[in-house]
Amino acid sequence: MLEALFELFFKYRPLIFEQGDFAFRAPWTGGLAVAAAVVAGVVTWRSYTQVRGSSRPSDRVVLAVVRLAAFAVLAFCLMRPVLVLSSVVPQQNFLGVLIDDSRSMRIADRDETPRLQFVREQLATPEADLRAALNERFSLRFFGFSSETDRLDVVDELDFDGTRTHLGQALARAHDELSDVPLSGLVVVTDGADNAGRELDEALLPIQASGVPIFTVGLGRESYERDVELGRVETPRRVLRGSSLVTDVVVTHRGYAGRPVTIQVEDEGRIVGSEQVTLLGDGVLQTVRLRFTAGEAGPRLFTFRVSPQQGEMVTQNNVRESLIAVDDRRDKILYFEGEPRFEVKFLRRAVEDDENLQVAILQRTAENKFMRFNVDGPDDLVGGFPRTRAELFQYRGIILGSIEANHFTPDQLRMLADFVNHRGGGLLMLGSRRSFAEGGYAGTPVADVLPVVVGEPRGDGEETFFVEVAVETTRAGATHASTQIADTEELSAARWRELPPITIVNPITEVKPGATTLLTGADSDLVVLAFQRYGAGKSMAFPVQDSWTWQMHADIAVDDMTHETYWRRLLRWLIDGVPDQVVTELPQDRVQPGEPATILASVGDANFEELNNSVVMASVTHPNGEFTDVPMEWTAQRDGEYRATFTPSTEGFYEVRVEALAGDELLGEDVTYLQVAPSDAEFHDSTMRAPLLERLADETGGRFYTAETAASLADEIQYVGGGVTVVEEHDLWDMPMLLLLLAGLVLGEWSFRRFRGLA
Repeated sequence: MLEALFELFFKYRPLIFEQGDFAFRAPWTGGLAVAAAVVAGVVTWRSYTQVRGSSRPSDRVVLAVVRLAAFAVLAFCLMRPVLVLSSVVPQQNFLGVLIDDSRSMRIADRDETPRLQFVREQLATPEADLRAALNERFSLRFFGFSSETDRLDVVDELDFDGTRTHLGQALARAHDELSDVPLSGLVVVTDGADNAGRELDEALLPIQASGVPIFTVGLGRESYERDVELGRVETPRRVLRGSSLVTDVVVTHRGYAGRPVTIQVEDEGRIVGSEQVTLLGDGVLQTVRLRFTAGEAGPRLFTFRVSPQQGEMVTQNNVRESLIAVDDRRDKILYFEGEPRFEVKFLRRAVEDDENLQVAILQRTAENKFMRFNVDGPDDLVGGFPRTRAELFQYRGIILGSIEANHFTPDQLRMLADFVNHRGGGLLMLGSRRSFAEGGYAGTPVADVLPVVVGEPRGDGEETFFVEVAVETTRAGATHASTQIADTEELSAARWRELPPITIVNPITEVKPGATTLLTGADSDLVVLAFQRYGAGKSMAFPVQDSWTWQMHADIAVDDMTHETYWRRLLRWLIDGVPDQVVTELPQDRVQPGEPATILASVGDANFEELNNSVVMASVTHPNGEFTDVPMEWTAQRDGEYRATFTPSTEGFYEVRVEALAGDELLGEDVTYLQVAPSDAEFHDSTMRAPLLERLADETGGRFYTAETAASLADEIQYVGGGVTVVEEHDLWDMPMLLLLLAGLVLGEWSFRRFRGLA
């Protein structure tokens, strides 16, 4: 509207003034006109200054200035002012037209009209208005782009089914293909999504260097009036079967403030968890915590969704999927106890029904005499606590009970620290008279690993510490996976407060700077449960000597499972993420058919020292049962890291099994899964990205348009575009604004005279 008004008064659009250089076509005539105007001005000024009558000096000044301004306008017109600018020569230049062929073009966010409708109405046929206007001036070359970029002979071939938008690749392809012809510019018709992961700057450099302008046409809304979107979903890549998962889901919306919505998680169609949340203000990111159980082994595709709301403009972004590898294996934990006590019996009983946890118990009964439970064979732990790293590192977790530091050799203490720091295992120390400071661990490598500050033991004359405390969660403990002993976070926190008190003989009140306290004593500063990440693994401190009270206290019902639930979840979290000798990782666990998938593997020996000379092979099982063997090569970038790629051709789940050999010895194997399916990225953050499109235009000398302003595209490329050009002059002397100005000055002088009674 403003541009049309500007053109009405100034004869040309603003672009002509922006691109043109100002000049005078008849300077000699202008010189005479200026001289005549000066003479007339002098005569006018003298006549007004000499006339007296009833006029005041201010009246004479006003009349003189108005008359002089009128003479100046006439002189300006007589000098024949022009705008000089370059214009492309019709039909001697090429224009590349790039059309977004991705799924987001199907979104109907303007009066229920999909974005692709602009393409069909303005570009699909030679008779379409915009295409016809471009055809009059340029030889057009069409390109369709999404994940890939292809030349188009017929625009109607577009099906708008692309699952990604690779804007940088499209610009580079079109520029390269048209680099040998006179090119006026590139027109990009898109909503601005660029979700293929490549920076645009790399593609823009050669385009900027060659002086080719980019004209962007943005389709769609910059923001939705009514929409609910699920954003980031944080889930682990793999878990043990039966693990209880606590997952954060980010939800945002526009137009539904105060409305309650339910977020559900489904395991291949079966609802396994849900949580209701009341939506806050527009654009506010809310984190919703969902709890569910991974009950079945294998690759499980968990779907997180919120039901479509009435009036939503986009519903495809209400769903997120996450692939989790659920392992059905038995992980080994070593529990070393220095004396017979009830804690051993009840901890063992708590986890004995968990088919995925094997707690091997080594209990000292006398000097150099041990009792073993739940071991693999007659020779397992027969010599007591492991004396080699290979023997110790076969476990994923270590529990130290009432065992003093002096029982271990210096090398065994360093092994325990390396078990966490280097091997990546989990270490848990329980409370007793022989643990923490009371067990002489101060100053040992184990003390460095623990999350609490281990001070010096009490002196001989000091009173023995003993306290009975009730337990409550901290803010972190209220949401942590290891302390969830009820169905919801609120019920879990309440249940902790209801449990009978336990006894503590280790006065621990301080945790290290990087540690997190999960449980504390009610009305005290005693630490009951804390953890920290240390090196590649994690460590925990639980300075309680009788957690079995939560099973045997008179106030606890016979069928109460709180004690069992606590220990199972605590131990599962302790060993969560602990690596094997061979660890397989997929940087992307979801790719599209025909898109390369990268496989990474870390390989170590029994001491978890990285190996760079192993024979590593990935065996890929396709959805139809076929096998593909892919050799893996050492990357030379990191010790023990191997890489390979393969390209899946069909949709479905692929099993990737990696084996590593050192000579004829099998070091280990690992299995992970890859989902091959179309990407849903097009429907997330799918509003029209005007800032990006404006940047593309500004940095290359082009212009940005919307569907409403694109009608002027053809005319404006004529003056902004490159290629074969000719110099044009556009007259300015006959602008309506000059005529209006001159008439206004004459009429103003007369009106002023009448007003002052001088006419």
